[in-house]
Amino acid sequence: MERRVAFLGPRGTFSEEAARFFFENQPVSFVPYSSIPNVLDAIDKGKVEFAVVPIENSIEGTVNLAMDWLIHQIDVPIRGEVAYPISQHLMAAKSIELGQVKKVLSHPQAIAQSQLFLREYLPDVEIEYTRSTAEAVQIVGANPQEPWAAVGNRISQEIYPVVFLREYIQDQSNNYTRFFLVSSLEWEFRASNREKTTILVTLPSDFPGALHQVLAAFAWRKINLSRIESRPTKTGLGNYHFIIDLEQKMDEILLPGAFAEIEALGCQVRKLGSYPCYVKSIKVNS
Repeated sequence: MERRVAFLGPRGTFSEEAARFFFENQPVSFVPYSSIPNVLDAIDKGKVEFAVVPIENSIEGTVNLAMDWLIHQIDVPIRGEVAYPISQHLMAAKSIELGQVKKVLSHPQAIAQSQLFLREYLPDVEIEYTRSTAEAVQIVGANPQEPWAAVGNRISQEIYPVVFLREYIQDQSNNYTRFFLVSSLEWEFRASNREKTTILVTLPSDFPGALHQVLAAFAWRKINLSRIESRPTKTGLGNYHFIIDLEQKMDEILLPGAFAEIEALGCQVRKLGSYPCYVKSIKVNS
């Protein structure tokens, strides 16, 4: 049976590129959904076998909607991660001068990642946010009579009837987005020399210094943490979960021992996944 992979659509998004990276030359079909919650609902309700969502950008930080949905709305493990290079391009339905552009459409993250270019060359244009960069390119391509432009990725220019006005307009050249692959199924991936385990720790509200002791449980075991972030528990002001990325795959002794020590403090530990990590190499067209 052909497996189905959900991604944030429409066609031509970075999410689709990341999904295709995970399943290169694999017998799967790719299914676009209109929002991150819809992508994750599809995997939770069994409409698809895999889902790919953006989780963090190196410039703009965590994609809170995706992280909160993984924590609060579904219980499906993380199976893989890819850090994907992000390049943004300005496109229009036909070749026009920048001074003729009256409105720029794109996802809020793409607009934020291209602020320096937009402030310098298009300081007075109207900005309209869309659910994805591909949706912005699709809208601009479908309205050639309008003086609009879209900020999007290279693959969308190959799908929709648009041309480049300017290429590589992102503020930072070292711009990556991390994508999670989530699924209830195990999958055999290509080899990776790096693995992570991600956990969610909830502290007792009446235990001063609990976070320090949580971190100490990893420190004396020499387990490296690559990220720690607080997110609201949504149970009251000032109550937080802590999302922790451990640079270690799940084992039978070291991590279970650390988790047991943390739980003995009265904390709750939920494993979100133990998974291989990849970095997509950058290819710049000359």
